[in-house]
Amino acid sequence: MIKRVHFPSSPLPYLLVAPQIAITIVFFIWPAGQAMYQSFLIEDAFGFGREFVWFENFEILFEDPIYADVFIRTIFFSVMVAALSMFLSLILAGFADRVVKGATIYRTLLIWPYAVAPVLAGALWVFMFNPSVGIIAYWLDLIGVDWNHFLNGGQAMALIVFAASWKQIAYNFLFYLAAMQAIPKSMIEAAAIDGAGPAKRFWTIIFPLVSPTTFFLLVINIVYAFFDTFGIIHAVTEGGPAGSTVTLVYKVYSDGFIGLDLGGSAAQSVILMAMVIGLTVIQFRYVERRVDY
Repeated sequence: MIKRVHFPSSPLPYLLVAPQIAITIVFFIWPAGQAMYQSFLIEDAFGFGREFVWFENFEILFEDPIYADVFIRTIFFSVMVAALSMFLSLILAGFADRVVKGATIYRTLLIWPYAVAPVLAGALWVFMFNPSVGIIAYWLDLIGVDWNHFLNGGQAMALIVFAASWKQIAYNFLFYLAAMQAIPKSMIEAAAIDGAGPAKRFWTIIFPLVSPTTFFLLVINIVYAFFDTFGIIHAVTEGGPAGSTVTLVYKVYSDGFIGLDLGGSAAQSVILMAMVIGLTVIQFRYVERRVDY
């Protein structure tokens, strides 16, 4: 019979996690609770009055065709960013995994963009695609493409997709490279001996084995496109032209800080929070199922 061991209690573990708990309460739980409370109110922007209206703010949002358009646009934007950034990072990780000489330098150069702030990443792409002085806009003009994302909504959406995807490639690259390096080399060598070329080995062996990482990154990239792209959109288009690049997170800002609709803005943030919680639950359920198997 195994003897049960009792360890003396100590306040040290609680003291060690106390700073993290305090940060979580101050910067996450308290703002989330405040947003949920404000979503039930109609408030004067200057603090002269407020009225408790229950779910009226949510009813207005669900009946607003503009909010429905923004919702669909956000889903399209998120899918495009996730697909483009994950595809490019998967290809780059596949090449990096095969590099032998100078591999550290090559991988470091691919990781660097992740250290760039979203606003700076957006400013970089704005300069490159500026219709007057941008080098890429100049190249596009040479081949007959009239680029002006200040007037063309489709071009503006494409630009923020490119900028957001470029910013996220380095993050995805790290996970894909780690997943590929965990694959036994003997399996790859056996396929090579059987006559499988590099492309066939990649798509029939490597890609299926990194599928758990792909699902994890899919959720992370969708959450990133929903929330962390605000700085890029604000720096590149500010939601224009004519609102063609307004996403859910940018609409929270524009309605709350520009339109001064505090209750409606809070209701939108609550909906976003619920969506992220749902995605997180799906991700953890998938991880638990993989661990059980």
